[in-house]
Amino acid sequence: MAKKIAVVTGGMGGIGHAISRELHNQDIRVVVAYHRNHEAALAWQAQQKQVGYLFDIAHVDVTNFQSCHDMIKKIENEISPVDILINNAGITRDHTCCKMSKEDWDIVISTDLSSVFHMTHSVINGMKNRNYGRVINISSINGQKGQYGQVNYSAAKAGMHGFTKSLAMEVAKHNITVNTISPGYVATDMVMDVPKNIREKIIEQIPMGRFAEPEEVARVAAFLADEKNGYITGANIAINGGHYML
Repeated sequence: MAKKIAVVTGGMGGIGHAISRELHNQDIRVVVAYHRNHEAALAWQAQQKQVGYLFDIAHVDVTNFQSCHDMIKKIENEISPVDILINNAGITRDHTCCKMSKEDWDIVISTDLSSVFHMTHSVINGMKNRNYGRVINISSINGQKGQYGQVNYSAAKAGMHGFTKSLAMEVAKHNITVNTISPGYVATDMVMDVPKNIREKIIEQIPMGRFAEPEEVARVAAFLADEKNGYITGANIAINGGHYML
């Protein structure tokens, strides 16, 4: 039986890296989409191979509609049609609204939200034709509760789940599920680089008393990606240690 094919955007760092590994552990062939320097991407791929993770890699600009379609077409021509899409790419450009430039608004909305449309549009018709698919969107706790200085990021992450719910309705009859995961603070390099005193103040607000590990988010993504879990769709799964409860 042929392996399922997954594409993970932003898959070379933090949460995306953990998701890519967890899917690989589930015997899924993973294509890690990247936008970094090509030599750096090749070096990352080689490092992963040394520890047993055989990833395909593909360059893409998720803010560019045509770039996303071209990448998916290349994957389908050279490997196989895409069964699983993990929309994980994202950036922050934090400022209060009154000090935020239009450029900082536009780049975050484009990278964190428009990219979800670009990538999903690239695979969804193929999934419908094959009557199977999994789309998993990595949002954030701040899309649920908001965050000071992040009107752009919070708006993008909240919009992501609105996209999830609407698309889930459209494609449910085609055996395609669409879900959102909303992590809280995760112990990625970016978070752990925050000064210790600030990290300690954040942890005080989390009932579990710690940050999530990237692998904890990855395991939920792999669960949603599993073909056996086809009755979960339009859902938003919070992984935040009780930091924010609806």
